[in-house]
Amino acid sequence: MGAALVILIGLFVAIVTYIGLEASRDRLAAALFVAYAAWVAFAGVLNAAIWRLN
Repeated sequence: MGAALVILIGLFVAIVTYIGLEASRDRLAAALFVAYAAWVAFAGVLNAAIWRLN
């Protein structure tokens, strides 16, 4: 569970970085990745909660 959480954090950082870099060039692509970032954040919260409860 801990390793999965580290991977999710890295993925979230990569997505947010992409959004920041792409926002000035392609607003639609950046806006679509906001939903992906929200989904990965939600998965990370679920993963952390399960890890903490176990």
